[in-house]
Amino acid sequence: MMAKFMQDDSIPGIESPAQLRQTLRDLPPVQLERMNAAADEILECYRVLKKGGANIVGEILRGEGTFYEWDHYPEGDIYDNETHAQYYYHAHREGEHGHFHTFLRKKGMREDVTPVPYHGDAEWPTAEDEVICHLIAISMDSAGFPISLFTTNRWVTGENWYDKADVIGMLDGFVIDHSTPSWPVNRWLSAMLVLFRPQIEQLIVARDAKIAEWQSDNPDTDVFEVRELEVTSTLDIRVEDQIRAVKEVIEGRLD
Repeated sequence: MMAKFMQDDSIPGIESPAQLRQTLRDLPPVQLERMNAAADEILECYRVLKKGGANIVGEILRGEGTFYEWDHYPEGDIYDNETHAQYYYHAHREGEHGHFHTFLRKKGMREDVTPVPYHGDAEWPTAEDEVICHLIAISMDSAGFPISLFTTNRWVTGENWYDKADVIGMLDGFVIDHSTPSWPVNRWLSAMLVLFRPQIEQLIVARDAKIAEWQSDNPDTDVFEVRELEVTSTLDIRVEDQIRAVKEVIEGRLD
């Protein structure tokens, strides 16, 4: 049975159009331009997929046979051996069709970045080709469009846990720069982490705050292994609203 898609870890912040536009106005011009370029990339991916009667979710499942809960799609995940970015799609929750998990592996990180100290009993990956950091998850609806962003606890993906500042610093490293299993999906997913960068940063900060809060309330518990704590922060999104806001702010700066 699919787990219930909880929304009680939603965070305050970039919620209203006015709040979002103010956040965008405060960004450096170079970041806003990158977000605008990502918006155009996403629209182009939607355009070419629509011409072929396809969508993001349909593309990632194309040729994969029966769609089973918990299984990773495509089988074996998608990994760029130059950027060391990785992702997969799967489903196990109510309220969505499924979701993408995005990661960066050790070889794609700065050499001076290390996981947080850990003294629990769980075995964290240690080999260089196994150390991995979860960046953000993107929830999708049955029509193949994103509906929310969320972060997870360590046990969910078996990752190594990095401090929020280090995870935010890794976001630029998520680029899938090859054509398999789907060139539009790879480009779309890479662009999503740019277009929604302000919200993703906010979610990562809220993730660490949730972990700290839980640990404070349960000092004798290994917070990273608590099954009751799965989703650590979440935020509903609409791509069209984000794109509209970015372009309106850019146009306002040009006036």
